[in-house]
Amino acid sequence: MQLHFSPSMRSITISSSGNGTSNGGFGGGGADLMKIKVAPRHISYRTLFHTILILAFLLPFVFILTALVTLEGVNKCSSIDCLGRRLGPKLLGRDDSGRLVKDFVKILNQVNAEEVPDRLKLPDSFHQLVSEMKNNKYNAKEFAFILKGMMEKLEKDIKASKFAELTNKHFAASSIPKGIHCFALRLTDEYSSNALARRQLPSPELLPLLSDNSYHHFVVSTDNILAAAVVVNSTIQSSSKPEKIVFHVITDKKTYAGMHSWFALHSVSPAIIEVKGVHQFDWLTRENVPVLEAVENHNVIRKYYHGNHVAGANYTDTTPRTFASKLQARSPKYISLLNHIRIYLPELFPNLNKVVFLDDDVVIQRDLSPLWDIDLDGKVNGAVETCKGEDEWVMSKRFKNYFNFSHPLIAKNLNPDDCAWAYGMNIFDLHAWRQTHIRDTYHAWLKENLKSNLTLWKLGTLPPALIAFKGHVHPIDPFWHMLGLGYQNKTNIENVKNAAVIHYNGQAKPWLEIGFEHLRPFWTKYLNYSNEFIRNCHILE
Repeated sequence: MQLHFSPSMRSITISSSGNGTSNGGFGGGGADLMKIKVAPRHISYRTLFHTILILAFLLPFVFILTALVTLEGVNKCSSIDCLGRRLGPKLLGRDDSGRLVKDFVKILNQVNAEEVPDRLKLPDSFHQLVSEMKNNKYNAKEFAFILKGMMEKLEKDIKASKFAELTNKHFAASSIPKGIHCFALRLTDEYSSNALARRQLPSPELLPLLSDNSYHHFVVSTDNILAAAVVVNSTIQSSSKPEKIVFHVITDKKTYAGMHSWFALHSVSPAIIEVKGVHQFDWLTRENVPVLEAVENHNVIRKYYHGNHVAGANYTDTTPRTFASKLQARSPKYISLLNHIRIYLPELFPNLNKVVFLDDDVVIQRDLSPLWDIDLDGKVNGAVETCKGEDEWVMSKRFKNYFNFSHPLIAKNLNPDDCAWAYGMNIFDLHAWRQTHIRDTYHAWLKENLKSNLTLWKLGTLPPALIAFKGHVHPIDPFWHMLGLGYQNKTNIENVKNAAVIHYNGQAKPWLEIGFEHLRPFWTKYLNYSNEFIRNCHILE
C-alpha cells in the first residue's frame, strides 16, 4: 500500500502495491484503493512565518516581565488565574495601583469606625514596624489598625507634651524672676537707709503742675519697678517736648518704697513724676470699691485664681489654645486692685481733663504729644480696635471671643459680633467720663459675674470694660498701638519698628526668660546696664 500526496497538499491517494493498471477491478496491481480530499489551507506559509517571527520577538519581553512581577510577589499566587490578574493589566499597559489605593482607603474607612483592639501591640518606631511586617505577614486590615494605633498614640503624646509646655510657661509667666525680686528688695532697703531715696516727688515747687491741664499727663499702674522705669524712660526719650510730660505712677503698698526709691534716685528731668501707693488715695475706700474687695476676698474667686491651675484639667476635650487661654484667665493679676484702678481715674485725678493710660508692658517709640490733639468726638475712650486685623491671636477679636454667649444674660444684652478694643494705650477724656455711668455699669457687671461663679466671662478686666465703655469708644489709628509682642514669635520686625507704642501683651514678657529673644532688644534698649542696682542683681544677664 502506498500513500500519494498531491503537490498542492489538497488530496491523499491510497493505492495497492500490485503491477496491474486496471481502474476498477481487484485484479489490477496499481489500482487506487481510496482517494481523500483535504480541506483547503487558510493559513499561508508566509503568514505562519510572520507569526513565528513575532512570537520570537515578544517571548523575551514576556519572560522579563514575568520575572519582574515574580520579584514583586507574584510567587505568592497559587493559580494561573491569580497570575493572570497580576500580569494582565501590565501586559495591556494599564496601571492597577489606583484600584489598590481605593481598596486600601476602603479598609482605612472601616478601621476608622472601629476602636483599636486593646490586645494590639504597637511598634515603638518605624524600623520596628517594617521588621514586624516582614516577620508577621499582617493583612491589610491588621496593618491599618497598627497604623491607626500608632497615630493615635503619637497625637496623644504630642498633645500631652504641648499641655506640659503651656503649664510650665504659665508658671514662668506668673512668677517673679530672681533678678527683679532682688532689684525690688535692694531699692526698698535703699528707701530705709538713704535719705535721697525718700526725697519728695515731685519737689514742692512743682506740685501745682500735677493738676495743670496744659501738660501731657500719663498714668501707669504697676508693681513692677523695672517695667515702670522702661515705660517712663521710653516715653521721655521719644518725646519732642519732654518738659511737658507729667507721669503719675500708681503702685501697691508693698512696692511703694522701692518704686519711690528708683525715681527719687534717677531723675527724669525735664519731665515731672509722682509716685503714689493705692493706700495714699483717700478716695479708694471700701465704700467706693466694695465689689473689688468682694472679688479679692471671695473664697471661690481666690481658689480659682490662686489655687491649683491644672488639677482636674481635662486634656481630652480641649485644645492647647483653649487650655492656654484658660490658664491665662486664671492669672492672679486679674483680681488685683492695680489692674482695676483705671476704672477710677476720674475720681483719682479730679482736676485733670485728659490722660493717657499706659500698661507696664509697653514701650514708647514715637512722640505721643499728637494724642492730645485727637478729637474724641465726645467719646470717653480713644482706643485701637482689635477686630480688623488678619492675625487670629490679637487683631481678630470680637465680643464672642471674651463672653459666654450661652449664658442668657450675655445673649440678651450683648452682640457677639461687636468689635473689641484694646487696653494698654488709651486716651481718656476724664471730663466726658464724669458725665457717664461707666463706673456703675462696670461694678454692676462685676457683681453679676461674681453671682454666676464667673460663668459670664473668665478673662480679667477687659470684658467688664467692654460692656461699661460700650458706646463711649472712639477708634484711633492702629499705628499708635501695636499689640501681640508677648504672644506671637513671628511678629513682623518692620511693623514693630514703625509702631508708636509696642505692647508685650501675653505671657512672653521681655523681662522674663520666656520672652522672645528677637523682640527683647526693643525693651532692653531703655535699660541702663551700668546702673548699680541692675548690675548687682544680674537682670537679664
